Amino acid sequence: MIKVLFRLFSTKPAHAIGEDGRMALSDHLRELRARVLRVVVTLILAVVLALFFFDQLYDLVYGPYRSAQETIPDGASLATTSGAGGGLMLYLKLCGFAAIVVTSPVWLYQIWAFILPGLHAHERKWTRVFGAIAAPLFAVGLVLGYVTLPKGLEILIGLNPEGITNLVDFNDYLQFFTRTLLVFGIAFEIPVFVVLLNLAGVVSGKQLGQYRSWIIVGVFVFAAMATPSADPFTMTFMAVPMVLLFLIAEVIARLNDRRRGRKSVNAGLSPDEASTL
Repeated sequence: MIKVLFRLFSTKPAHAIGEDGRMALSDHLRELRARVLRVVVTLILAVVLALFFFDQLYDLVYGPYRSAQETIPDGASLATTSGAGGGLMLYLKLCGFAAIVVTSPVWLYQIWAFILPGLHAHERKWTRVFGAIAAPLFAVGLVLGYVTLPKGLEILIGLNPEGITNLVDFNDYLQFFTRTLLVFGIAFEIPVFVVLLNLAGVVSGKQLGQYRSWIIVGVFVFAAMATPSADPFTMTFMAVPMVLLFLIAEVIARLNDRRRGRKSVNAGLSPDEASTL
């Protein structure tokens, strides 16, 4: 078993390139199968390992809800309503979620390594740069989502009429927890896509400046709709960093437009003339 795992993770997929510079479909499928197997084995091992740290994971996930309960006692409580197997499903879902998060560098790398051979040299350079930027931004979004979650839960629990206790299934709370964190993480990736669109020539820094006010309004509307609690505190906590990141993306887009303009002038092209590149 150990030898099979060693071969699975150490053997590099073979890139059989034909005379036309392309890889055969069968080689693509074999490489895909090898990478999928690596991801599946990694996830299984991570789930097994997470089972030994279930108490710590439970405290981490339950922490925001406990903070909200301290503010509004008897306002809500968690429960499992999945029958006799509710406890087992709680273990598997929580450990599975932790395994997906912890092993994200592994499966993201496998996706990247599968796509990489089909990219040009300059495309590989830019994707490496943005990959290095996107990962920290996503992590910052997750942290902000976790920090603001207790306040959102406090507001939602506080809506219960007096004398009524909100009995929440833990599986539903876990979905709420993961959805909130993912919304925050993905929201922080939007400026990265704005810069990518500028590099692709779809939008310019000048256009971003012209529609800046509308984009800022759209950011706050998006934050109001995306945050599950829909309270002003959580919305502002998401929208303000997104606006700042958008302004940084606009500055980068303008600098890239200037660099592109200087290159066109040096090549003897007018600003309205298309380059052969």
